[in-house]
Amino acid sequence: MIKIHKRKKSSKMLRGGRRGKGWGFHKKHRGKGSHGGKGMAGTGKKGGAKITFRTRYFPNYFGNHGFTNPNKTKLNHKIKIINLNEINDRLTNLIKNNKAKKTNEGIILNLQNYKILGSGECKEKLLITCKSFSNSAKEKIEKAGGKISQEKK
Repeated sequence: MIKIHKRKKSSKMLRGGRRGKGWGFHKKHRGKGSHGGKGMAGTGKKGGAKITFRTRYFPNYFGNHGFTNPNKTKLNHKIKIINLNEINDRLTNLIKNNKAKKTNEGIILNLQNYKILGSGECKEKLLITCKSFSNSAKEKIEKAGGKISQEKK
């Protein structure tokens, strides 16, 4: 009789203890995929061997610690920066849009969330209230006859 060569079916190959195909446990020998990612990735409550590493070197790794103040995370908390030359360039538009008032004493500007820096020159008499300012900005504004004051907290 002629013997016909048949391929082994995969279901038959897995029988008889050959599930790992010579590499031990069936989840081993998968390359980097068996680690759960790089570094501390793949670490959850059931992170395996990485748990002992975390508990020894990073004891506060799990859980929430403290609280965040919701008032500090608001968008208006961030201080914006503006220079004197930018203020001079925008003065006409600010007066047109009623964001600055022109009076006999000078031009009143309310820059609540701004820090004013001193690059440029102060050409007008300005009365500014702002979050903070630099020393050079204060000198230039007072030299032009204006006043600068910090916003009250």
